[in-house]
Amino acid sequence: MKIFKQITLLIILLFIYTIICAFSYVNAVSTNIQNSVFRLHVIANSNSEEDQNLKYIVRDKVLDYINKISNNTNSKEDVISLVNNNINEIQNIAQNTIYENGYNYSVKLNIGNFSFPTKTYGDISLPAGFYDALKIEIGDAKGQNWWCVMFPPLCFVDVTTGIVPDESKKVIKDSLSDEEYSLLAENSNDMHFKFKIVEMFQNLSIKLAQN
Repeated sequence: MKIFKQITLLIILLFIYTIICAFSYVNAVSTNIQNSVFRLHVIANSNSEEDQNLKYIVRDKVLDYINKISNNTNSKEDVISLVNNNINEIQNIAQNTIYENGYNYSVKLNIGNFSFPTKTYGDISLPAGFYDALKIEIGDAKGQNWWCVMFPPLCFVDVTTGIVPDESKKVIKDSLSDEEYSLLAENSNDMHFKFKIVEMFQNLSIKLAQN
């Protein structure tokens, strides 16, 4: 009986140790990934077909403008600074696009740190977590969301092939460790397991933060 209790205690301690190590790993990996990414988040007025279509039109206009002025940006900080410096113009583009399509919705822009679910862009996946982003809210902002990554530039992934451009992958790889990049890009069982750990802890963190 004593030996059984000792074995049980060892198993419990090993489990606790594993959880602590997993949490430390997740925290380090997720923080580094999140610190390397700047995202775009567009929220439609409602889930009606018309409002969802408008969301995509606004998205395309905003991305077209940002793409034109961001050719010389080489870092997340550069993109955030560029967006901040041109926030009024981006606001005007979004608002005028809404008016031009026959709607009177207001539009609200906000740069901040927001929670995101797990999201796949072509053959690159980002774990759930809190990311810096430009949020665009159309009207009541009660419709479905649309996300993409402005840095590294993943907003223009070819959805038909599902392939992220090599230059975008290089920017991601240069910003992360080899293991962190593999976590996002590889499909091995080991990486898949680690990704699930990241996803589990980040989803838990988001739920706790929202309560």
